[in-house]
Amino acid sequence: MSRTGTIERILIRGVNWVGDSIMTIPALRQLRRVFPHAHLTLLVRPPLVGLFREADFVDEVLSLELRSAREYWRAIAVLRARRYDMAVLLPNAFGAALLTFAAGIPIRVGYPTDGRAWLLTHRIPLRPQGRREHQVYVYLHLIAELEHRLGGMERVSFADPIPRLTVSEERKQEALAFLVQRGADVDRKIVVVNPGAVNSRAKQWLPERFAAVSDALLERGDTSVVLIGTPAERATSETVRRCMRRAPVVVTGETSVGLMVAILSCAHLVISNDTGAAHVASAVGTPVLVLFGPTEDFATRPFSDRALVIRKPVACAPCMRRECPIDHRCMTGITVEDVVRPAFRLLDEGGWACTSIASSDVGQRW
Repeated sequence: MSRTGTIERILIRGVNWVGDSIMTIPALRQLRRVFPHAHLTLLVRPPLVGLFREADFVDEVLSLELRSAREYWRAIAVLRARRYDMAVLLPNAFGAALLTFAAGIPIRVGYPTDGRAWLLTHRIPLRPQGRREHQVYVYLHLIAELEHRLGGMERVSFADPIPRLTVSEERKQEALAFLVQRGADVDRKIVVVNPGAVNSRAKQWLPERFAAVSDALLERGDTSVVLIGTPAERATSETVRRCMRRAPVVVTGETSVGLMVAILSCAHLVISNDTGAAHVASAVGTPVLVLFGPTEDFATRPFSDRALVIRKPVACAPCMRRECPIDHRCMTGITVEDVVRPAFRLLDEGGWACTSIASSDVGQRW
């Protein structure tokens, strides 16, 4: 007998980073399908609320800080008062399970990682292929197995797991007005450049090469270049601007996550390191060039046919390090021309030839 109809209130513990959050969207949509009449609450850190501003797959986005013991105890009290029937844990961390256990949520579903198996009522084993597949499938498997255990069936589709975000026309107009105030010519093609990577220096392509690409784009005469990023990445954007011959529009550190989503939805092209902005761009349907170096593009690239990975195959990559101990060859091997050529092609034609490309093959593929 199915138990899905008896579950009325579900807490979903969201993940902590922008890019990871985008990769959970297909799983969240499937959870909505499995529990069409339940009230779904997505719990995220305060900065991520704007990411889900117009999400149609949850009923509520709950924002709670969990950085201190006091905040943690307050969150437990809030969740206890809400009397959830079930918690679905998307992060693999021990703390996510402990929070829902302490809040007295009777059904707690997640992967038995990080020593937290005893805190879960439904332990979903990781698939053997989980380490060699894209992260969106890992999240989808969690929901598929949950449906099988509670509903006796499994109808989760793995065929088209594309993360998609909706941005209303009103929000797009607000974003364009913001860019105009900052000096952007929005009658030209908007190219958003994201040269930082707040959680890893090893992910960052050279600022002077971002500058050269941006200058080449501005020299076309039909583009506006906007540098974007978090407050922690402001110094990187300033370095790019100082290296440029022409003046870009810099809004790094000036946008909320919600405004960043809207800006990316207005862009004609996004050029980014492997970071959250690249995932958002693909989710709102904007073409994106993503520069990969130390991380595994097969597992964490933007999952979209409008995302093109540019990488330099080297023996030491992917190393997953945040600091390169040698010469950063995985990123320095990517040349300015490797990025300019596909960027121009996409701006001129708007078409896609592939979803992943090694920098040594750029000239042949494009």
